Amino acid sequence: MEQQLLNLLMYTIPALVTGAIAFLFFREHVDNDNNRRNFLMKKDIQKESFPLRLQAYERMALFLERIKPQKLLPRVSPTSSNKEDYENLLVATIEQEFEHNLTQQIYVSDQCWSIILAAKNATIQLIRKANMNEKTDSADKLREVILTELMDKSAPSNAALSFIKEEVGEMW
Repeated sequence: MEQQLLNLLMYTIPALVTGAIAFLFFREHVDNDNNRRNFLMKKDIQKESFPLRLQAYERMALFLERIKPQKLLPRVSPTSSNKEDYENLLVATIEQEFEHNLTQQIYVSDQCWSIILAAKNATIQLIRKANMNEKTDSADKLREVILTELMDKSAPSNAALSFIKEEVGEMW
């Protein structure tokens, strides 16, 4: 009986070791194959989505350029001499441009979107602050005050544009 048990163990132990090694090799092979498939799938997705992402960054750069007060004010002329009407027109133009590009947020990073949003809001705040200035008494004066204020500092869009350029540079 003891001899039969010893013979059974002599055959069973090598079979178990061989089975365990085969299991580990097959599992490793399946994992590598799955990783390779996932890599190839991501590579294909990135190949297709890269142009879309690049186009989104281009559109956001265009948006930031269009809301720069130096470019916005000549493009959007006041309809009357009322400074509040002109302020509302400028803000509405910025909001309309922003809403037109709202879907681009799915292609840009969260940090980039936050910076773009901050630039938009800072530009609106700049316009509203200039409207509250005691020197501002007409729409033309509002334009002048906004442009004068930007002579000392850069437009809020410039920082966001720099960030976009940096982020696009990292895509290569």
